[in-house]
Amino acid sequence: MILAPEAVEDLRRLTANVRTTVRTALDTHLRHAPEKVSRSRIKRLRGLRRPQYRLRVGEVRVFYDVSGTTVEVLAIVAKSEAESWLAQFGNPG
Repeated sequence: MILAPEAVEDLRRLTANVRTTVRTALDTHLRHAPEKVSRSRIKRLRGLRRPQYRLRVGEVRVFYDVSGTTVEVLAIVAKSEAESWLAQFGNPG
């Protein structure tokens, strides 16, 4: 799993307890089954080439791509900022 520099920065900005929760979720969900869509956690984003997926962790959204066996975390943003992040950085398919 690769964290883009922006995602590393995003992670740093989180409070310690949220950071721990996000790290655990990344390990649990993205290390083993990053493409396993679930109703509550992982969503395949339609109409976008990038990012391909969104992982929901409480009030935080993790946007990532999967390429072969590599998972690249692009951003870790608050739920309230997710829509504007996608509008700015999402790459329409």
